[in-house]
Amino acid sequence: MNKFGDAPGTRAAVIRLRDVPMSTTMTNHAIELGDKIKNKTAVIGIVGLGYVGLPLADALHAGGLRVLGFDVDPAKITNLEQGVNYLKHLGADMTERLSASDRFEATTDFQRLDEPDVILVCVPTPVGTHLEPDLTYVIKTAEAIGARLRPAQLVVLESTTYPGTTTGDFIPAMLQAAKQHNRGEFKLGENLFVAFSPEREDPGRKSHTTTTIPKLVGGTDPVSTQLACDAYKHGVTEVVPVRSAEVAEAAKILENVFRAVNIALVNELKTVFDTMGIDVWEVIEAASTKPFGFMPFYPGPGLGGHCIPIDPFYLTWKAREHGCVTRFIELAGEINRQMPEYVVEKTAEALNDDEKSVKGSNIIVVGLAYKPNVDDTRETPAAEIIELLAQRGAKVSYHDPHVPSFPNMRNYKFDMHSVPLDAGTLGGADCVVIVTDHAVTDWQAIADHAKLVIDTRNAMAHIENPNARIVKA
Repeated sequence: MNKFGDAPGTRAAVIRLRDVPMSTTMTNHAIELGDKIKNKTAVIGIVGLGYVGLPLADALHAGGLRVLGFDVDPAKITNLEQGVNYLKHLGADMTERLSASDRFEATTDFQRLDEPDVILVCVPTPVGTHLEPDLTYVIKTAEAIGARLRPAQLVVLESTTYPGTTTGDFIPAMLQAAKQHNRGEFKLGENLFVAFSPEREDPGRKSHTTTTIPKLVGGTDPVSTQLACDAYKHGVTEVVPVRSAEVAEAAKILENVFRAVNIALVNELKTVFDTMGIDVWEVIEAASTKPFGFMPFYPGPGLGGHCIPIDPFYLTWKAREHGCVTRFIELAGEINRQMPEYVVEKTAEALNDDEKSVKGSNIIVVGLAYKPNVDDTRETPAAEIIELLAQRGAKVSYHDPHVPSFPNMRNYKFDMHSVPLDAGTLGGADCVVIVTDHAVTDWQAIADHAKLVIDTRNAMAHIENPNARIVKA
């Protein structure tokens, strides 16, 4: 066996074809690449080793493929070489497994992009200050690939974006760079193969993993679709081809718009029911007893993570380009963005009832991560809540066992460290604001020692006879 010839794992995959036209005529380049993928001799390149790219690398590596990872951050490469997992929710065994394998390598050298037979692009797609799409990382990656492009490569974009990005932005940037660097002539479906396959990661979720979440695949042509499906089936149990890259792009946007709109609905209902003296959590629980026609969504202090607060605005921006107005989506975004202010206002009202002002009050924010049981702080509403409270003159601290120090964030910079939830800290606080309900949080300690609790997650619902006054927000 050669360096990469250790016995591959086996993984069954289901490919649902539906009415999607698959390839019937394949060029020599397509046949060559297809044989490599089928025989597991293809090298898989993954650009971006973050929340999407790293678990994908692990899944395809477990399926018996050689994986070459790329990232601009040297610290990630060092961690991977040493078997240190910088994404704690994935577990140390993942990086230990990869670092010990001679079928995995990570590098910052993008000159090696000509080595992989298949390149999967998993880079961020943020929005600007005015909620406009920022494709900087996507375009730079396309240009880097183009500068080293060679015949018989498959390139798949996974980054969430608006419909038309793959064909209208990514491919032109890649081909222009290939031309500038004299990489030869390329024709889609003949010697170059391109597809879009949206990431569907949900960090911290135990019920579904990269391997078990169905993988949508939409190529720019039937041959590309076929090749991409064949590549992914080595690491994913179910692959679902769709008719085009645009359909796959739109499906991902739909998934996140659906969640954003429904979360906005329950957030709005929370504020309405609160004025009526009705507990929205009890209402949702009651409505959930209906076995059909209702899917529960839950209110919160605002939206966090990379997808739901951001992705819908990629569609609204693109829709305006086509002369369409997305009132529903924009209203949902407006409601969700207002929730941190609502939480702070509820905190101010509760303190006022205790004959205290926000200014000068000691307030502990419980939970800095945007969701339970992870260390992911991307777009976390906790950061805005902390800033708003500080602007009102509060002395703010936070507790989060998963985030020991406040990270450097694009819009927020605080020199803060997680404080303990002990009797002294809680007893010295005027108010505790629950933003994230980690499973390891000592809710009983909060109930026993805090004076006032603002609960945005219904985390204290199970506590009986608390000493603290609990206000749901």
